[in-house]
Amino acid sequence: MSAAQEKGTVVVGLSGGVDSSVAALLLKRQGWKVVGLFMKNWEDDDNEEYCSSRQDLIDVMSVADTIGIDVEVVNFAKEYKERVFAEFLKEYQAGRTPNPDILCNSEIKFKAFLDHAMQLGADKIATGHYAGVREVPHPAGVGVEYQLLKAEDGTKDQSYFLHRLNQAQLSKTLFPLADWYKRDVRKLALEEGLHVAAKKDSTGICFIGERPFKDFLMRYLPPQKGEIRDLDSGKVLGEHDGMTYHTIGQRKGLHIGGLAGGQKANGEHDAWFVAKKDVAANVLYVVQGHDHPALLSGRLEAHDLSWVSGRAPRPHWVYCAKTRYRQEDAPCEVERVDGESCLIDFAEPQWAVTPGQSVVLYESRVCLGGGVIR
Repeated sequence: MSAAQEKGTVVVGLSGGVDSSVAALLLKRQGWKVVGLFMKNWEDDDNEEYCSSRQDLIDVMSVADTIGIDVEVVNFAKEYKERVFAEFLKEYQAGRTPNPDILCNSEIKFKAFLDHAMQLGADKIATGHYAGVREVPHPAGVGVEYQLLKAEDGTKDQSYFLHRLNQAQLSKTLFPLADWYKRDVRKLALEEGLHVAAKKDSTGICFIGERPFKDFLMRYLPPQKGEIRDLDSGKVLGEHDGMTYHTIGQRKGLHIGGLAGGQKANGEHDAWFVAKKDVAANVLYVVQGHDHPALLSGRLEAHDLSWVSGRAPRPHWVYCAKTRYRQEDAPCEVERVDGESCLIDFAEPQWAVTPGQSVVLYESRVCLGGGVIR
C-alpha cells in the first residue's frame, strides 16, 4: 500500500493564490492523494475587470500541472447568492456592517465545499487558511475534541474568519499552513517553480473580488440621501448618499473635513468620524477626533452565537476578544452568556465597535467562537 493510500484522499480548495497552492504541495509531500477543487461562486458581472475568476482558474491549472494533481471545477454561485450574498445585503440594508468572509467560510468553503468533497470520496478537505486544528481529549472523557487554533504567523492568522466552524467541520479539515510564515510560503513556492509565488493576495469581498465598494453596493441598494449631523451639537453638517454606505469609525468619504469644530493648536481641524447611525430617521451622526468618547465602548452584546466546542464559555471568566480582524487581542470578561446572546465587558474601552461585525473570543491560542455584535 502506498503512502498516499495510507493517508487517504484530501480535496484542497484552490483559489489560484500562493497559499492554497503551497497547501496542496505540502499535502502531496506528506503522502496524501491530493485533488484540487476550484470554486466559482460569482457570476453577476464575471466579464468585468474586478472579477478575476478566469485568471485564477488559469493559475490553478498551471499550479496543478506543476504539482501533479487533478483539478475539478465546481459552481456554487446559487448557494453563494442564497446563503451569503442575500444575508450580506439584508444586513447592510438594516444599517449594520456584516462580514461576508465569515459567512462565506461557514456556508460555502466548509459546508457546500465540504459536502461536495465528501461526495467525491474524500477523507479530508484542506484550505490555505492561516489557522490550526488540534485534537485534545474530550472534557467528558469520551472521544476527542477539535480545537481551532491561531496560526503561528500572527500577522496572517485567520482564525477570526473561521470562528463559526463546528466540531463536524473541523474533524474533516486540515490547515497545512498552521505553522508556516507567509515569507516562507512564498519562498517554497518560488523554489518549487510555482508561478504564483509572487502573486498579490486578494483583499476584496469573498469571491466577488476587489472593486470600488460603494459603487458595487449601489447596484443592489439604491441611494437614499439623508442628513449628516454633529452628534454633540445636533448641527447639520452635510448630506450622505445612504446609511448603507457608511460604517462606525469611518473617516473617508464624508466630505465634511473642512467644517469648523474642535481645533488643534496649529489651526487644523480634527477629522470627523461616523459615530452613530439612526436608520429609522436616516440620519448619520459624526464626531470630531479619533478618541471621542462616542467612539469608545466598554461593553457589547452579541447574538447569533457559535461556539467551536459546542459549549459556551464560562461567565465571569477572563478571556481575550477581537471585534475586528486586525485588532489586537483585548482582555475581557464574559458577564453573561446563554443560548441567545452574551454580554462582554472589556478591561479597556474598544474603538468603533460596529453592529453587524463579529466579536470572537480566545483563550490563549484557542479560538472559542463568538457572535454578531448588536
